[in-house]
Amino acid sequence: MDEIPAGFLWGTATAAYQIEGAVAEDGRGPSIWDAFTAEPGRVKNGDTGDVACDHYHRWPEDVALMADLGVNAYRFSVAWPRIQPDGRGPANPKGLGFYDRLVDALAERDIAPVVTLYHWDLPQALQDAGGWMNRDTAHRLAEYAGIVADRLGDRVGAWITLNEPFVHMTEGYGIGTHAPGEALLLDALPAAHHMLLAHGLAVPVLRDRSPAPIGVTNNYSPVRPASDDPADRAAAAAFDVLQNRLFTDPILLGRLPDMSAYGIAADELPFVLDGDLDAIAAPIDRLGVNYYSPTRIAAPRGGAAAPAAGGSVLAEVGDRIEDAGLPFEDVPIDGYPLTAFGWPVVPDGLHELLTGLRDAYGDALPPILITENGCSAPDDDPARRDRDRIDYLDGHLRALHRAIADGVDVRGYFVWSLLDNFEWAEGYAQRFGLVHVDFATGARTPKASYHWFRERLARYR
Repeated sequence: MDEIPAGFLWGTATAAYQIEGAVAEDGRGPSIWDAFTAEPGRVKNGDTGDVACDHYHRWPEDVALMADLGVNAYRFSVAWPRIQPDGRGPANPKGLGFYDRLVDALAERDIAPVVTLYHWDLPQALQDAGGWMNRDTAHRLAEYAGIVADRLGDRVGAWITLNEPFVHMTEGYGIGTHAPGEALLLDALPAAHHMLLAHGLAVPVLRDRSPAPIGVTNNYSPVRPASDDPADRAAAAAFDVLQNRLFTDPILLGRLPDMSAYGIAADELPFVLDGDLDAIAAPIDRLGVNYYSPTRIAAPRGGAAAPAAGGSVLAEVGDRIEDAGLPFEDVPIDGYPLTAFGWPVVPDGLHELLTGLRDAYGDALPPILITENGCSAPDDDPARRDRDRIDYLDGHLRALHRAIADGVDVRGYFVWSLLDNFEWAEGYAQRFGLVHVDFATGARTPKASYHWFRERLARYR
């Protein structure tokens, strides 16, 4: 364990809409997820985040759980519609007050707040004006960033501008399985650019108001070709551009990746204006990495895509892949155990990902925070005693150690998630928490993985 650097952040992670509840209290405005969950058939079992874990009222209990766990950092997101109900204009003082109290309580427990500004809960009023397809939304996020930083910036341990823009673009605007439910396929690329621009515009705003390091988080997945066939290798390279490079090259290198596999000339995109890439490439201090599993990619075989167990958003596309003319197909990764979500458990993929980022970006790569890593596991088998989650975390922590020993500059690791929560389109069907939540009563019960992780953290002190 000597390779873990001093000051390493050990934490857990959550997101506002997934845990807070209180969607109509204290001046909070509606978000795209409030609208999405109200549409029949959008979310499993008709679940909503109206109450979720009731963290808005039970946050002192949750902070106490973190303190008992022994973490020194907590990554959470601020709900934009709780701060600006319509996504613009003056701040809602009651909304700011909630996060003010939370940040103070964390500081009292020596837990560094790692604050994500945007974790998918766009104010519905901005969606009504076009959402992330509208360039103005990037400017609205920068305004919102300034409001939050003015209030919290003196106590924040680190900032994350956006969470997983690839997933938000693909599922929210590309295939419609997440809010706001648009199915634009590759026509969703303006949403990608406007999120990148929002990040770039927010960086100097945060830099001017807070001494804390600034970063952005993407969901990364090592991409493996289904075979050595040149067609499969080309398909894997094309998907790697979409998931891993589209939201990283502009930030770290100041340029768009090669989009020719999609028939797109990156220098001819009409929504990329002069000066945008310079703004997007504003220097950052951390790169947030969310890792769950690799992705295995083949060239399209024709017809409907087979269901994949890779955890990729492509598994949701089905027969729309062929209709869209996308140059890849997601195929299962065999030979590994699966999480309750059906994602393969591949701890070596984390080492592969971290060393791959280092090799791809070299000196342009800032220090890394692993801002999410975890698994859903069934809680209805007492004989297992949370063994699946413990084994998952143990394997990935070992991979983390190997990556650091191999020279990758990693500064933090956050388990997803502290609590069982509202898991987006899956509702409450998937449980990722170290702490079990009874969604009927709100009662919290630490799982065996919570106690295991607490013992593991004690070794680092």
